[in-house]
Amino acid sequence: MTLKECKKEEKADREFQKKFKFEGSINVLTQMMVDPAATEKRGGGKNLPLRRGEILDVIQFTNQEQILCRNSQRRYGYVPRAAMLHL
Repeated sequence: MTLKECKKEEKADREFQKKFKFEGSINVLTQMMVDPAATEKRGGGKNLPLRRGEILDVIQFTNQEQILCRNSQRRYGYVPRAAMLHL
């Protein structure tokens, strides 16, 4: 990883912590897959765009309806629990 890529990731992580009021280090709890039968949704606001079959890193189980996740492009957002499957 180059220095430029490392600084870009650090900046994205700081923006995530500010936007979601997340304190502490960012740890991946588990990985989950978006249900292949789920409808694809565009992201917006604090929601993460959904693509069928995509594997997401789970950062935090926020409540009974949503999970805070990170996708492969290092974007963060909320995903409905109903659209997720355990690996």
